[in-house]
Amino acid sequence: MKENCCMQLSENARRVLQARYLRRDAHGEVSETPDQLFARVARAIAHAELLLGDREQSAFWEERFYRLLTSLDFLPNSPTLMNAGTPLGQLSACFVLPVKDSMESIFSAIRDMALVQRSGGGTGFSFGRLRPSGDLIASTGGISSGPVSFMQIFDCATENIKLGGKRRGANMGVLPVDHPDILTFIDAKRTEGAFRNFNLSVGITDIFMQALERNERYELRHPTSDRVIDRLHAREVFDRIVQAAWTTGDPGLIFLDTINRAHPLPALGRIEATNPCGEVPLLPYESCNLGSINLAHFVKEGQATGTVEWDRLADVVHQAIRFLDDVLVVNRSPLPEIEATTLANRKLGLGVMGFAELLIRLGIPYRSAEAVTFASQLMHFIAQEARRTSAKLASERGVFPTWQQSVYASQGMQLRNATVTSIAPTGTISIIADTSPALSHSLP
Repeated sequence: MKENCCMQLSENARRVLQARYLRRDAHGEVSETPDQLFARVARAIAHAELLLGDREQSAFWEERFYRLLTSLDFLPNSPTLMNAGTPLGQLSACFVLPVKDSMESIFSAIRDMALVQRSGGGTGFSFGRLRPSGDLIASTGGISSGPVSFMQIFDCATENIKLGGKRRGANMGVLPVDHPDILTFIDAKRTEGAFRNFNLSVGITDIFMQALERNERYELRHPTSDRVIDRLHAREVFDRIVQAAWTTGDPGLIFLDTINRAHPLPALGRIEATNPCGEVPLLPYESCNLGSINLAHFVKEGQATGTVEWDRLADVVHQAIRFLDDVLVVNRSPLPEIEATTLANRKLGLGVMGFAELLIRLGIPYRSAEAVTFASQLMHFIAQEARRTSAKLASERGVFPTWQQSVYASQGMQLRNATVTSIAPTGTISIIADTSPALSHSLP
């Protein structure tokens, strides 16, 4: 493969690659070039084509993947760039781990978190199953200190772990709005220096939003017995959330009922948490592999205001989905439970970066109704092409193993992947691509 990316890389991109992505030797010296990084990643991911096909197919897609990456039209999430083709081989960015109401489960989750974070992943947790503070513990006769207290242990552990040895760990902590300790959770970051390794989100329910609209009270329920513990004014709780978010940046809101209405696998359980940045709702022990298309590269040249190259964009979507599905084949999961669940559902998260730059090149004001309409059209197109590719892969390789339990089975829609799109923040890879980052939010 001929080297062809170096002239496209900005000085900032080179610095980021050298600091966090390029391989180093035993003495800590950089031992590969950016082109060698992209070649390493392309070769490692195309190995899936050898496992599922033959050598000729593998060589074909290795070349395609290399050109896809070196063009900077598409880049995968950071763990794939860091770890593909290395002994570690952990390529996923996003994980959700379960935390049940027992000391064994809590500290097992901390251990699992450490294994995930040292391999390059971020972790999300719902702490809603933990009993509230002051609750009697029948087995010991002691008193529970509540979920926020145990979250401090997770935070302390993450403080001493670096993701893949290259970046500090990140967590998402979720607590349902009807948990008895919700007010303590809302104010958790008001103490200076508290939970520096956590994003916090209140799990909002339809019942709460209805009470908020009607200016009524809503019920707080014990997480293990479901009995009503107390009632709070929804408006007062919401105002407290707003004040805490204004003061500290947290908590955010996760609309759990909305997420679960769009959940393609409701038979497998209710989604209770997301990854650290909130763009990927996941079941316990699920992971997701992300990648982003550089939209700024898809404007036709020679136009006064520019038009989108829809055909070329569709082609890159097709290649990117195949790339991400291949990632699942060669990935080395940090836990057997994660491997089993991830391969059962085969979730992907193809997103975008460079949207703001694209609007500039198209002559569309960012803060305009036209931009909103165009964004809807654009993401509908990407989602449609992504599902089309997943359907093609299903005909080649088979549907994802839990397909019969999914909403797609009743629709007769055969797909290789339970999900295909999600917009990640692209904080670092957008620097490599020399474009504007994405705004993080999930796509239905």
